[in-house]
Amino acid sequence: MAANTRPKHLNFLTSNAGKLREFQAVMSNVPDLTVTNRGDVDIDEIQGTIEEIARDKASKGAAAIDGPVLTEDTALEFKALNGLPGPYIKYFLMSLGHEGLNNLLAAYEDKSITSVCTFAYCAGPGQKPILFQGRTDGKLVPARGPSNFGWDPCFEYQGQTYAEMDKEEKNKISHRGKALEKLKAWLAGGEVETL
Repeated sequence: MAANTRPKHLNFLTSNAGKLREFQAVMSNVPDLTVTNRGDVDIDEIQGTIEEIARDKASKGAAAIDGPVLTEDTALEFKALNGLPGPYIKYFLMSLGHEGLNNLLAAYEDKSITSVCTFAYCAGPGQKPILFQGRTDGKLVPARGPSNFGWDPCFEYQGQTYAEMDKEEKNKISHRGKALEKLKAWLAGGEVETL
């Protein structure tokens, strides 16, 4: 695919219903784009930086389906812990729960955290993935709001947790919403910051 040619079809590899809903809400108005959810493709993830994991996952996904893919990875960086748990937040949350995440910072005054979303597009096997990343700074708080989507109840932005926010409002300011806006601009042929 030429550098200035944008895909008209995306195979989005996710089995996470919440991520799929947010993706569809933000991307629903992209003209001439079709998206297929490929939640059936299971990719083993490497350990590494957010960017290394995203690139590897997209490359493996493209090889697995022998075609173009879009993958998504989420991280949560705790400033007091030098960025940990980062891309391993899913496993920390599964093991510790919302209260346990707060306990990780109990000994620290600094409760600042950053949510990070990285979408990786790979045009096909052997192609170099392109990354679209969004970041939102917030604060870790005891869980508030519905607890049906990951660590949303513990991430506070300007007085509200992600879980307490209206979904449309969240999509405008969230890490995922920011990354998707970059992806949308790129799909429309614009020049955007990629990694």
